[in-house]
Amino acid sequence: MSDDVAVREVAAEQAFVDRVYRQLGESTAAAQQLAREGHDRGRLGHEGGLVERDAMVFQAAKRIAQLDAAHEGLVFGRLDMRPELDPEPRYVGRIGLRDANRDSLLIDWRAPAAAVFYQATAAEPHDVVRRRVLRAAGPKVTGVEDELLDDSVDTDLPIVGEGALMAQLSRARDRSMHSIVATIQAEQDKAIRAPSKGVVEISGGPGTGKTVVALHRAAFLLYTDRRRYEGGGVLIVGPSGVFMRYIERVLPSLGETAVALRSLGEVVDGVRATRHDEPAVADVKGAARMAEVVRRAARQAVPGAPREFRMFYRDDRIVLDRQVLGRLRRQLLNQGLRNRQIPRVAMTLLDAMWRQVRGERGRERGRDAFNDEMLGNDGFLEFALRWWPPLDAPQVMAWLRDADFLARVSDGILTQEEQTLLHKSWSEQLSIEDIPLLDEARYALGDLPEKSKDGDEFSDHLGGDLQELTTASEREFATGPSWKPPTNRIEDDPFAHVLIDEAQDLTPMQWRMVGRRGRAASWTIVGDPAQSSWPVPAESESARRTALEGKQVHAFHLSTNYRNSSEIYEFAAGYASRVGLDADLPTAVRSTGIAPTVIGPVDDLEASVRSEVARLSSEVSGTVGIVVPAARRAEVNAWLAAWPEFAADAPSAAAPGVTPSGEDRIVVLTGLDTKGLEFDGIVVVRPQEIEDESQTGRAVLYVVLTRATQLLTTVS
Repeated sequence: MSDDVAVREVAAEQAFVDRVYRQLGESTAAAQQLAREGHDRGRLGHEGGLVERDAMVFQAAKRIAQLDAAHEGLVFGRLDMRPELDPEPRYVGRIGLRDANRDSLLIDWRAPAAAVFYQATAAEPHDVVRRRVLRAAGPKVTGVEDELLDDSVDTDLPIVGEGALMAQLSRARDRSMHSIVATIQAEQDKAIRAPSKGVVEISGGPGTGKTVVALHRAAFLLYTDRRRYEGGGVLIVGPSGVFMRYIERVLPSLGETAVALRSLGEVVDGVRATRHDEPAVADVKGAARMAEVVRRAARQAVPGAPREFRMFYRDDRIVLDRQVLGRLRRQLLNQGLRNRQIPRVAMTLLDAMWRQVRGERGRERGRDAFNDEMLGNDGFLEFALRWWPPLDAPQVMAWLRDADFLARVSDGILTQEEQTLLHKSWSEQLSIEDIPLLDEARYALGDLPEKSKDGDEFSDHLGGDLQELTTASEREFATGPSWKPPTNRIEDDPFAHVLIDEAQDLTPMQWRMVGRRGRAASWTIVGDPAQSSWPVPAESESARRTALEGKQVHAFHLSTNYRNSSEIYEFAAGYASRVGLDADLPTAVRSTGIAPTVIGPVDDLEASVRSEVARLSSEVSGTVGIVVPAARRAEVNAWLAAWPEFAADAPSAAAPGVTPSGEDRIVVLTGLDTKGLEFDGIVVVRPQEIEDESQTGRAVLYVVLTRATQLLTTVS
């Protein structure tokens, strides 16, 4: 194919793309006009106008956001069908557009009519003669890649390029994941368009595109049943904040913005954690038995609460001692969650107190007079509020910082060594492993009851502000500034669809946390057991089954590694085999002819790492990752900041546990941080230390070795 033909084909496609962008501008202007009309309706001065305004403005804003998100790579595909079926080409894009005559100009990639763009192959062309992928930079077409799928048709269609998929695979990586909407392969498309009900499990080895396929599935579900999924919400959960920043551009680029993307440290509304505990501590906090520890804690007497109450009523001395109060506490807890019992507290206490009224004067006045007098007594009300205060999850979690309290609630559940690990781990700064425990406490306590609409005296008297009714000494277990109560109520947690990436890493406690948000949801679950960082897979699997109980499972397996060169993946697979990992080994479709480099042992670690980072960054145009043991992260970040040749790439303040943001080309990460990410080049520092730092270190190192697309070096 001559260059002249390629230039001519690009020019022809540019003319069509220009037409689409003109229509996009007209559609945006129409949506903006609709928004203005909506605001005008609000000035009519009656409720009907306000309702119309809200509806029009809401719909217009959604459409404007969708149109704005679609500008990059708006048109990416073209199908030329058998002439007798359709003589006109069909164009596929990120959103659907119609022209001024309401004729289809661009087919949304999620629409059934676009499915053949991904499903057609040379073996089964589905009446497609030629499939074309348009490469673009903004509105400018930079090239085309063609595949002739049916050579039995007599056609003069030119075939240009070397294939869109291989062109995509050879592209340099940056700090964001990109849509593969133009190059989705047939096995990936089946998972994307799977039934919407139940659970879709997407499995496969490294580099098979599990994550990006799952994200495209979320966009597909929003397209096919927008009312359900946009109304109920779509929750996407990933392993880390680094990972979520990496993928955050994919869905908006597909025309979707109504999705909650959260790392495991952000699943609970209003609470955020970014640091991991040490592996031994994380293993304890993630274990299923921690649920019982938290449940016991939520049922304990409030530390610092009054242990008895004494008063005189007429001729009687009334005493609620420790034994009586303990019995009443158990009685209330047996009736339901702690916070939900607040309206019953006053009556329960008054019942016990009335039984001690035996004098004639008190009995003559009767129970109603007794209740009225007690509920008007500041001493009684203050006692009731201190004995059974409204509680939030951070308060209960803070009680566990006390060694004696922790020992009491974990007796028979945690060993002394595990208790010591937990006690030393609590700090003002939440860890990612603390978040499921915080959520467990929320559900063990229950939401506070709403204030009664009819002025129910018990709800009103005991729904007061704990901050105003307790002294500093009684809040000695108060929480630090980062332990904030969640901002929503429990009933607001569930979503319509839950997508879990790197599912093999979820601890039993994390499965409990995520499962609460998907009780009535459909699910997409992505993972590879060989990459698991949780040391007790059977326990995690049990928690997963509980979270998904009663839901039909549709399983899809991806078998082709699109990320790694065959040389890199053979190196990683060889490691997995040597250390006994039962790894799913996909087929790598691309070869560079460059084998991984193994350096070591070395005398000067910094000099060796610096040399390799320089070499890789000069040979690849995209990102370079320096992967280190967790204990060396601060040290290597300091090296990078001090190397003048990388000053433009290094973060200005490289603190331990902080990932550089923005467009930094070179980044320092731990093994766990690399989950789900990919780089053009990887330098692995002290791989044996990465393997040794946790029970699942071999799986973590295997993950690290599969992150590079072009070049891999290990420095020992």
